Amino acid sequence: MTFDTNTAPHAFAALGHAGRLSVFRLLMRFAPRPARPTEIADALDMKPNTLSGYLADLAQAGLIDATREGRSLFYRINMENCDALVSYLVMDCCRGRPETCLSALPDATTRPYRVLFLCSGNSARSIMAEALLRDLGKGRFDVFSAGTQPSGAVNEQTLALLERNGHSTEGLHSKDISIYQADDTPDFDFVFTVCDAAASEECAPWVGQPLSAHWGLPDPVKAEGTEAERALTFAKAYDALRRRIEVFTALPLDKLDRMSLQAKIDDLSEI
Repeated sequence: MTFDTNTAPHAFAALGHAGRLSVFRLLMRFAPRPARPTEIADALDMKPNTLSGYLADLAQAGLIDATREGRSLFYRINMENCDALVSYLVMDCCRGRPETCLSALPDATTRPYRVLFLCSGNSARSIMAEALLRDLGKGRFDVFSAGTQPSGAVNEQTLALLERNGHSTEGLHSKDISIYQADDTPDFDFVFTVCDAAASEECAPWVGQPLSAHWGLPDPVKAEGTEAERALTFAKAYDALRRRIEVFTALPLDKLDRMSLQAKIDDLSEI
């Protein structure tokens, strides 16, 4: 789809309503994976019939797509059309070179990359990710974690698992996302959500416009079954995060442009 002075206003009009914009932003946070209408309605506390109208308007504008899998309907961002819309909006920026306006990642020789992992309770997945990146990053990253609804304490099984795998647990604690949203918060280069609840939260913009991706995983704290079955759930979450972080730390961060790097970190959600 191409946009011009005749077609672009229709797309912008679809986004010019608070309800439709909140749906669009939620789907963008879930991208590249799709979401069910019930999932969207629950996250936004929206009535199904209201949501249905918003989804229809966004689809008609070409901003989202609907697909059916069996009896379930899924919605996802149409990234190609959204990219075309943004390209139309900024095509004359910097004499047709909008990439020159994008803030670059810091030089790794100047300071470490600053990374934040988010989930709801900040007691398991985000804590695992914090410990993993600190060790696997070999000093190249300053790593933090937080929760949108922190439990107040790190899960004991999380601490035991990390210690068994040779990670230091010193300093790991459950904390609220708000401590990283103050005026004096240092800029983050990357923000990763590791649970669906955090990905659907409405969060304030991050200083410095960090690259972000959703690496959603089931919450091992909520696992049921025998002690061995629950331990296996924790181990699976740890292994998935380790695979993603190993690939992330191997990326040539200083050689990729922002768009290429964004695609790379999005793809890690499938590992």
